Amino acid sequence: MTKEKATTLTELQDENCINQSFVRDEDDRPKVAYNDFTDVIPVISLSGIDSDDKRAEIRGKITEACETWGLFQVIDHGVEVEVISEMARLSTEFFHLPASEKERFSSSDGKPGSFFVSSPFKGELVQNWRETVTQCTYPIKSGDYTLWPDKPQGWRNLTKDYSDKMMDLSHKLLGLLSEALGLQTDALSKACVQMDQRVMINYYPKCPQPDLTLGLLRHTDPGTITLLYQDQVGGLQATCDDGVTWITVPPIPGALVVNLGDHSHFVSNGRFVSAEHRAVVNSNTGRLSMVTFQYPTAEARVYPLTLREGETPIMEEAISFGEMYRRKMSKDLELPRNKKLETKMDKSKLESRSIDAIFI
Repeated sequence: MTKEKATTLTELQDENCINQSFVRDEDDRPKVAYNDFTDVIPVISLSGIDSDDKRAEIRGKITEACETWGLFQVIDHGVEVEVISEMARLSTEFFHLPASEKERFSSSDGKPGSFFVSSPFKGELVQNWRETVTQCTYPIKSGDYTLWPDKPQGWRNLTKDYSDKMMDLSHKLLGLLSEALGLQTDALSKACVQMDQRVMINYYPKCPQPDLTLGLLRHTDPGTITLLYQDQVGGLQATCDDGVTWITVPPIPGALVVNLGDHSHFVSNGRFVSAEHRAVVNSNTGRLSMVTFQYPTAEARVYPLTLREGETPIMEEAISFGEMYRRKMSKDLELPRNKKLETKMDKSKLESRSIDAIFI
């Protein structure tokens, strides 16, 4: 009997080697192990955030982190540990379902869905070693939970609760960053016009040859702020020197990783860093991360909100976030060409697609 072709990575995790489609160029391969942790990324407690004195102290720590790495971790953030742990449990349970169950919600072959392997883009030359479930959760009218898997039981409803809590925390953090820029507390939230949100659950199965591939290629997020839960395995890496050196962000029980995206970089006139990061995999165990992206509505105006004395704008003109995102995607798709690699992805197709349709 002929063996059926594997459609998910969990079916391939016990193979002896990976398919050539997952093999990265030498300069893209990881040189730092998934569990080689460092303590350079700040861990900041939000306890006392509503007290004026304590708020100033917290704001100072977050501002410094955003001006260097664009990335930090928060504890005492107010999101119940029970909600996070149950969300992680159900997410992990889904990825261990049979491939046929996951494929029921696949976004393959142009049909709408929430599950995909590697990336929603088809024809990519080099694939990511990950499985993903993702869905727009705000605004409410944009969400379609019939596309979110119906197994495990209760996962859909919990995802709604989880996304609400991440939205609330995002606004709190953006309030601190607004104040750091000398603006009103709600300035960054207002700059988004209507804050959009996408929940993305990533699972990186154990990999036979983790030194040859990545779970997710080096990138910056396009939006305003990203909140990420990672389990205790390790694999999130960041760089602040254009990829010369990479550090592995240590998993901390109860903590959430916060990183800023391109939108925050532009509206702060470059004061805040758009965090460059990637995910590496390992041959010992799978890894789960749960990400919530907060980003502006497509029509939001992107331009520095304020300038310090002597500064000039880093943007020539104001553009919509939708246009900013399309330009980013077009630039990202050029990278393989710049390396003299062929690619089947057609960037012209981005021009006619909505921001949600092309959002990763």
